[in-house]
Amino acid sequence: MHNYKIFSDSACDLPLVYKKEYDIGIVPYSVSFGDEKYYKEILELTPTDFYEKITSEHIFPKTSLPSIQEYIDAFEPALQSGKDVICLCLSKKFSGSYQSALNAKNILSEDYTNRTIEIIDSKQATGGQGLLLYEMAQMQLAGYSLKQLAAEAKKLRDTAKINFTVESLDYLQKGGRIGKAGALAGAILNIKPIIEMADGELHPAGKIRGFKKAMKAIMDMTEKEIGAEAEKYRICIISAQKMENAFLLKEALQQHKKYDILDIPFQVGVTIGAHAGPTALGICYIKKYTQLSSQP
Repeated sequence: MHNYKIFSDSACDLPLVYKKEYDIGIVPYSVSFGDEKYYKEILELTPTDFYEKITSEHIFPKTSLPSIQEYIDAFEPALQSGKDVICLCLSKKFSGSYQSALNAKNILSEDYTNRTIEIIDSKQATGGQGLLLYEMAQMQLAGYSLKQLAAEAKKLRDTAKINFTVESLDYLQKGGRIGKAGALAGAILNIKPIIEMADGELHPAGKIRGFKKAMKAIMDMTEKEIGAEAEKYRICIISAQKMENAFLLKEALQQHKKYDILDIPFQVGVTIGAHAGPTALGICYIKKYTQLSSQP
């Protein structure tokens, strides 16, 4: 295996078992609840505790991106041990995390002139970013050099997509994604938005009355987009507070077609959950790295 370590900011929402298995370093976002105190995602506040707090206290939290110093503190031990570094960040259209990591790279490169530091904009979030990170780990195991991995990751990110819905529009409205009138109408009429994320941005893809119909709609979208070449793609299911919904969606999707779905659903973490709310549910997919033409 080539001598480099893979990092990501915590917006990737990669389950702990995969982080440990592939020795992936995570640089956390932080969140506050209306006061001056910020809690580091995962390290000081789990997604479960986060959702319990915002639902029980009806709080709209604020997130803070990893600082330059936090990236330096994360990267430097790997550099000191003689490893190069590659880091995947939340879409720069959503956050300054990518720029923060880039600034850390520029500072560290002055002291570690013989080391390589690569920062990549995932153009994704939550499970889309996590799937790209997972494929990067597979490429590292397959013997890809850091340079090769970075080049292939930039190709793969354009094949990733998220199709999702939410039961409640409150958090999307609070974050400016939809207007107050739209949120009110949605609540009264039981209308659920269908939202897609591709190329680093969110786009409305429709409105469905009822959560079960919305769930079927994102399944149908996925089938239309990759169903004909399902074997070329890897899928994960994402859910915020209600992880039981993730398992229901996974089971329904597997009955629909034979997809390659990661066993463990991704719980939408603090970073994205603060904006999408506790009811987000979705399907994420990415083309497998083995479907690219390049080899290590």
